[in-house]
Formats: sequence, C-alpha cells, structure tokens
Amino acid sequence: MVRGKTQMKRIENAASRQVTFSKRRNGLLKKAFELSVLCDAEVALIVFSPRGKLYEFSSARCFSISKTIERYQKRTKDQGISSKAQENLQHLKEDSSSLTKKIELLETSKRRLLGDSLELCSIDELQQVENQLERSLSKVRARKNQLFREQIEKLREEERCQLQENAKLREKYGMPPLNLSSKQPEVLHGRSHVDVETELFIGPPK
Repeated sequence: MVRGKTQMKRIENAASRQVTFSKRRNGLLKKAFELSVLCDAEVALIVFSPRGKLYEFSSARCFSISKTIERYQKRTKDQGISSKAQENLQHLKEDSSSLTKKIELLETSKRRLLGDSLELCSIDELQQVENQLERSLSKVRARKNQLFREQIEKLREEERCQLQENAKLREKYGMPPLNLSSKQPEVLHGRSHVDVETELFIGPPK
C-alpha cells in the first residue's frame, strides 16, 4: 500500500492530532538522540504538547538542559556584539572614506586658489576659481574697512576725552575755553580728518 503525502496543515480531528503528536514526538526525540551519539553533538530538545505537557531531551550527560540553553544564550549574545562591532567598523570605514574625499577636494581647491594645478582646469572651473577669489577679496576688504572704522571711532573717543580733560584743566586754572567752531572735520575720499589745536597746558598759569 502506497503511503500518501501528508499535507502540512493543522489536523482538525482531535484524536488523530493526538496520535500524530505522540508518534512524531517520539520520532523527533529518537532523531535527537541519534544525532548526539553519531555526531558527538550537544543537542537540547524542548516540546510542549497541546495541553502544555513538557517533553525534553538533553545530550549533555553531566549537565541539565538549562546549561545548554545558557550556552546558546551566551553564544547568541556574543554574536550580537560581534555583529554590532562589524556594523560600527563599517560605519567608521565609510566615514573615513568620506572624510578622505573631502580632504582631497579641499586640497585641490586650496592649490587652485594659490594659482597652482591650473593646467587641467576647464574654463568653467577657472571661472569658478575667479569668482571665489573675488568673493574672498570682497570679504577681506569689508573686514578691513570695518577695522578702520572701529579704529577711527576709538581715536575720536580718545580725542573727546582729551578735550574734556583739557577743558577741565583750563577751567581749573582760570584759562578761557578753546574756540573749536572754526575747526571742522574735513572729509577727504571717504575719510574724516580733524585738525584741532588743543593748546594743552599743564601746570600753574604764568
């Protein structure tokens, strides 16, 4: 009699399902035992019946099945750590490669800005270098003018302080105040120039 192929689906008949479970459970336990003996392998098998009854097999002679489970958990944990380390190493390699490319681009740009390595540049690349230099020069001039304005303002503030100190001294010693109305700042080419004679005199009047 030819045995038919069993369909892989749940057996609806409870009695048939229980009979099949018992037969296949015993066969599975037998196969686990044979594998441990023939191949000297450490085998642990856990089976719960539909009603929750536990069936287990362990090939370890000196240890219980829990020792095999602990060994399995430790192994999977180590593999997880190793896998994470590999991922981190891969990320580091990608970051290193990206940084290397950025450094190469910066070095190339630096050489071109200094006027080197222009032989292989196209017209568009040379135009980009020229535009970048013009923008840089504009920023440098703007910063220089700002420093000039700050320095001029600082000198003006020092001049005001000196004039105030001079006026206090002249008043202290009974001298007439200076007439500064005729001395106006002259603006030449965008720069303010103040020419004031302070006639500063320190000491008692003659």
